[in-house]
Amino acid sequence: MGRGLFLNVLALIGAALVTPAAAQDFGRPLVIAHRGASGERPEHTLAAYERAIDQGADYIEPDLVATRDGVLVARHETEISGTTDVAERPEFADRRRTRTIDGHAVTGWFAEDFTLAELRRLRAKERLPALRPASARHDGLYPVPTFAEIVALVRAKEAETGRRIGLYPELKHSEYLREEAGIDTVALLLRELATAGIAPDDPIYIQSFEIAPLRRLDALGDYRLVQLVAAEGGPADAPDMRYADMVTIAGTRRIAEYADAVGADIRLVIESDGTPGGLVSAAHAAGLQVHAWTLRKENAFLPPSLRRGDGDGSRGCPEKLWAILARTGVDGVFTDDPGIAVAARAGATCPA
Repeated sequence: MGRGLFLNVLALIGAALVTPAAAQDFGRPLVIAHRGASGERPEHTLAAYERAIDQGADYIEPDLVATRDGVLVARHETEISGTTDVAERPEFADRRRTRTIDGHAVTGWFAEDFTLAELRRLRAKERLPALRPASARHDGLYPVPTFAEIVALVRAKEAETGRRIGLYPELKHSEYLREEAGIDTVALLLRELATAGIAPDDPIYIQSFEIAPLRRLDALGDYRLVQLVAAEGGPADAPDMRYADMVTIAGTRRIAEYADAVGADIRLVIESDGTPGGLVSAAHAAGLQVHAWTLRKENAFLPPSLRRGDGDGSRGCPEKLWAILARTGVDGVFTDDPGIAVAARAGATCPA
């Protein structure tokens, strides 16, 4: 997930900004580690997931695509040049392609063109090196993990810490992969969950921006499902539908027919003055949870009122944004910085 900068659309002002998080009880929204601790380590690596767990995240979130031989792996997109060193590998130069994904032409290297053995030769890199140079120092250290390896990490950390750690996988471009590559990621995920012994009553959510995969999952099992919605556009597999229509009272009722939660862009959760929008109340009335995305620490991702210091990569004040989100009654928050979110949930305010 992650769709653009906040810019000025959330010019959070007034009392919503100046009341510290410790001033009242904001409940306990889940801390969902967005691609792991991706503000500190290259995203979707075992290192990022483990750091998120060590920082106290309730759930870790792997985005799932598939290899040519049908193995689920964690990458932000099926196009992998932004998060691996594949473009620097001369042996794979002839794999560069242009594909139409969700109606857009995309040029690069695609996970579904590689076997797992080939993908293992690549190394992960920071997707936003200009904003996150400390994370970029870890470039080249970590391979692309499989979903099975992520599950194994979670099990190991549960045994080490004595606490449950949730999984929050997102199926990326499921309909494209099924129609264009003949890879059914819904079936692959259900098979892997069964093999791992992960039951619907375990701490797991499955999410998608598309509707068809969620409806299939709803028909095939009882896992908690999350319909992702953005501030613009609509589901790739329902071109006549807009996300804006899905977050109305009527829209949330339709989502509740097949899903258990809405994963919503923060701009859909709060108004420009920092007050709650109507999404949380509408979703809760329909029996849906609301998980907001994405809380990040860098100025580039914060509204002007919460920026500190100089430069887009400088640390702003995400603690205040956490407090504002918590006031709306959201049930969870996706974050690139789970350590900051866990501290904010406990009452921490912005550092001086």
